[in-house]
Amino acid sequence: MSLTAARLDMAVVAWHMIAPLKEPADNLLSRHFRNHHELGIHDRSFIADTLFGMLRHRRFIEHLAGSTSQRRLVLAYLAKLSGLNLRELEPLLSRDEMKWLHEIKAQSTDDLPLAIQSEFPEWLMEKLKSFMTDAEILALGRGMQNTAPLDLRINTIRTSREEMLHSLESEGISAQPTPYSPTGIRLKNKMSLNRHALFLSGKVEVQDEGSQLICYLVAPRRHEMIVDFCAGSGGKALLLGALMQNHGRVYAFDVSDKRLLNLKPRLKRSGLSNVHPQRIAHENDAKIKRLAGKIDRVLVDAPCSGTGTLRRNPDLKWRQSAQSIIELKQKQALILEHAASLLKPGGRLVYATCSILPEENEEIVDGFVKDHLQFKQIYCGGILAQQSIALDTGAFLRIMPHTHHTDGFFAAVMEKSNA
Repeated sequence: MSLTAARLDMAVVAWHMIAPLKEPADNLLSRHFRNHHELGIHDRSFIADTLFGMLRHRRFIEHLAGSTSQRRLVLAYLAKLSGLNLRELEPLLSRDEMKWLHEIKAQSTDDLPLAIQSEFPEWLMEKLKSFMTDAEILALGRGMQNTAPLDLRINTIRTSREEMLHSLESEGISAQPTPYSPTGIRLKNKMSLNRHALFLSGKVEVQDEGSQLICYLVAPRRHEMIVDFCAGSGGKALLLGALMQNHGRVYAFDVSDKRLLNLKPRLKRSGLSNVHPQRIAHENDAKIKRLAGKIDRVLVDAPCSGTGTLRRNPDLKWRQSAQSIIELKQKQALILEHAASLLKPGGRLVYATCSILPEENEEIVDGFVKDHLQFKQIYCGGILAQQSIALDTGAFLRIMPHTHHTDGFFAAVMEKSNA
């Protein structure tokens, strides 16, 4: 795809709109595209790739450009990080711009401060330094600067992984099994799936391998009653339903009508009849009280900072703050408290986040277990090993983009005593 002056101007206009990040970047960009019908598919692809690349490398390009000029920030990204060479840019630039780009191209990046190399804002750097070395922070930051692969999850009530791999291969789509999840497939290149026959037939869903692994910690059995307490659009609830072979009952609770509406077409495609979406007003809703002490397993996929998903959502690190983490911790502890009340004696409680911060993870679990002596922690590696999943990160599940090539996830498993 060739870069034209018009396309460059489109990217500059879009960056000017998105840079303040008053809303999630996805929302802002979708609205921008709706307001600009003249943009073709290639224009939109270029703009999206450029803007999300700039968000991943924002600290670096702002340091490099030494300017608040939106155009220069875009040019700095294109020249230094996008893979374009200066010959491709030269016809679009003034003499001064070309001279400036030659200068920044020649700049060494070896001695830049850790915060710039790792691309973390100051509030997050401060938190990471409390439990990671500089080398670990740099490795994590560089892992987060990569784009995430496209992971699929096969629907085991409609197909098998072998059949899906064969189908994809026959279409010339390069794919391989995910290294850990038995239901995962990783595509070598990204593609649009929402109109593909395999997607429309309910045989595959888009789901990061790390998200799939959380469900294997729940390890539901046929005929059990399961609650996905913060179900969102239902990716984990659908996998739980499939793992139960369409038996038992999975309650998909969420406070958002919009998110649950997104689950409905996915549920219809899946062919599952054991997943039941239900909106709740809050964590102490009457629907929850009626199920108290009756549920076999509860998954709490808690609202969190999302710092494990920065490859996909790089704007999150610029929109969050130390104060927002304090507010999230209070919400997480409250949700876990109410979700635990659902369990029958001997029931399993899984607490999970897509955060990399211990204060949203281990500290929440430690506080809960300390205050609820009827719960004991179960070793996550052992649960996965029972299902022939060769992944042992210790008592907790903790996976990271730069080591496991998944989004960053945390999970803990607790069991309620029979007493």
